[in-house]
Order: sequence, then structure tokens, then C-alpha cells
Amino acid sequence: MGEAYIVGAVRTAGGRRNGKLKDWHPIDLGALVLDELVARTTADPGAIEDVIFGCVDQVGAQAANIARNAVLSSSLPESVPGTTVDRQCGSSQQAIHFAAQAVMSGVHDVVIAGGVEAMSQVPLGGNAIAGYKAGMGSPYGKGMKRRYPGVKFNQFAGAEMMAEKWGFSREVLDAYGLSSHERAAAATREGRFEREILPVEVALEGGATEKFKADEGIRYDASLEAMGALKTLSEKGLLTAGTSSQITDGAAAVMIANEAGLQRIGATPRAAIRAMTVVGDDPVMMLAAPIPATRKLLERSGIAIGDVDRYEVNEAFASVPMAWLHELEADSEKLNVNGGAIALGHPLGCTGAKLMTTLLHELERTDGRYGIQTMCEGGGLSNATLIERL
Repeated sequence: MGEAYIVGAVRTAGGRRNGKLKDWHPIDLGALVLDELVARTTADPGAIEDVIFGCVDQVGAQAANIARNAVLSSSLPESVPGTTVDRQCGSSQQAIHFAAQAVMSGVHDVVIAGGVEAMSQVPLGGNAIAGYKAGMGSPYGKGMKRRYPGVKFNQFAGAEMMAEKWGFSREVLDAYGLSSHERAAAATREGRFEREILPVEVALEGGATEKFKADEGIRYDASLEAMGALKTLSEKGLLTAGTSSQITDGAAAVMIANEAGLQRIGATPRAAIRAMTVVGDDPVMMLAAPIPATRKLLERSGIAIGDVDRYEVNEAFASVPMAWLHELEADSEKLNVNGGAIALGHPLGCTGAKLMTTLLHELERTDGRYGIQTMCEGGGLSNATLIERL
């Protein structure tokens, strides 16, 4: 089996809902990161053999195979194909896995994986909402209802189940949420994200424009007092908006190649993908799958958790990385060191490629060797990826 190398990775800053990126069409936002990735790697655009994008709510502006449409909106030649993946929140991490599998098998030599989500334009659950309005019914069929009688599959309920199962108090969850903002604020002030972020021109009131280049959701003045004053998402719950990921607009892309691909585009690899896995877990609790996914990843790779330098575990809700940290007996000082989705946002189908971009740059910044990325996904799924910086 061949190798899969990461040649380059880039992302936009995360735009808050109805914020700086609200007027960017998701196809054009996807095209923007494609063009930037090609420019940064100096790869021949014609050498790219496929573009695989993650996108969760594939309806409206994000319908009709957004990956192909992003290619057609970019400077890439028409000969470059594209396809769109939905593995819920892990969509673009799965896109990275598919790209890696393609180059490892030798079917392709150079593939771009990425993702885009414009949540200001296409709301969370937009595809299901559109289906209901069109009279197309529920996405859950009779077989699922027989297997899980009376269950309403709900990520918010799953996050509360995790908080209860692992015994996390409101105060502990709030403290984690605060740390996400503090870490993200420190990383931004120190310029840690500058190399990975593509500045995007956005319109201002009055016709002026500016370069949007810093994640918009960070609360620089966050405090425990302010966190504690927030209402819980459910009447008897523990989680709040301050301990949940933010609705966000964004795009990211990662170029992946094998040895032949490196030669074709004249590139030096920055990291190698050493192991990949995806698992299914309890779809009712839904969000705990990163735990077995990481265990399986470590088992397959032969790497111990303590030998890994950085962990990116998506902060869908504070209870998710906290439970992962406890079960894996991992070092909290290596986890989401630049903040996570609570502060930086979670643009759904973009997030997997976004986290990989941050993980790669963080390993380079700190001279680290191994990094793990994992995230919870709708339906009780999780992808996990181990990379080695070269």
C-alpha cells in the first residue's frame, strides 16, 4: 500500500452567523480555497485528479454537487472532477480519508479534499427542513422507528446524556467553554493562525471592503461569571450556548498526494497520514463515538496516546472532548490548544478539513511529530486520523 502525504492546507477564518461571510456564496467560498491551495503549493492545476468536498446541508445554495460547482467557479480546468460527501459533521474529514485512500491505492496521484458550509444562508438541518416543507416526510424510516421506539434522535439530548454519564457539573462545563475562548484568543493575538488562514475580501456598510482574516466568534472578554449567567439549552440541562459550538460560515481545503503525485507537482510533503478509521456507535447518545474511534486508531497504528503531540477533538459540545479526555487518559495540555469550535466555530461540512489545517500548522509551529484528529458525527459516527509531521 502506498503513502498519502499532505502537501498543503488552507482555510478561511470562521464567520459568525450573519457575520462577515454571510454574503459569500458557498460555491465561491469553496472556489476561493481551491485557488489558494493551488497557488500556495504551486501545483499544476491540471494534475489534480479529483476534488472531494464535505457539505452537510446539501440544499439551496449548497445543492447540485457543490464540489464540482466549486471547481467550475475556480481557476481549475474543467477536466478536474468533483464530488460531495455527507458524513454529517465529519464530512470533510471523510473527504480527506477518501482522498488518502485514492492516492494510497494508486487510483489517483493528487487529490484535493475539503469542505464548505454557509450556515448563514443554509440553516442547520436545512435539507430536512426543506424535505418536510415539500411533503417528503421524515429522514427516519419505519425500520429505525422499530429498532429505536420512541427515540427522537437529537444531538443536544446526546450532549446532555454525555454530561450526565461522565458526571460533569455545570461549573466544570463552563470552565471548559471559557478555556476554549481563552486559548483561541491567545492563539489569535500571537498570530498562530496567520499562516493557515486565507484573508477574504468582505463588503462593509457604505460600499467599503476589508480583508476578513480572524475567526469572528472568539469572545475576548469571556469570563466564568458571564458563562454562568447563560441559560441552559434545555430546562433541566447543563449545556448552554457558551459550552456549545457556534453556527459558522467557512471553507477549507487540503491537498493530498502519493509519491508519484509529489513528483508530478514538484512538491515536498509536510505530513503523512499514518492511520485512519471510522466507527459506528450508539446513535441515541450519538456523540461519544470519538472514544472508540480513537482507541481503534491507536490500536491500528501501534502509537500510544502519550506519544501524540497534539489532539484536535471537535468541540461540538464541551461534554464531548471532556469525555474523550477522561476515557483516553490523555493530556489536557495537548488538547485543542488553540481553542476549538466553542470559540472558533463549527461550519459543519468544512470542519474536518479546517481542523486538519490547524493541526498541521500547530505541529509545524511546535516541532511536534504526531497529531490526532477526531470528531463526533450525526448517527453515532466518528472519523479519526493520525498524521505525522515530516
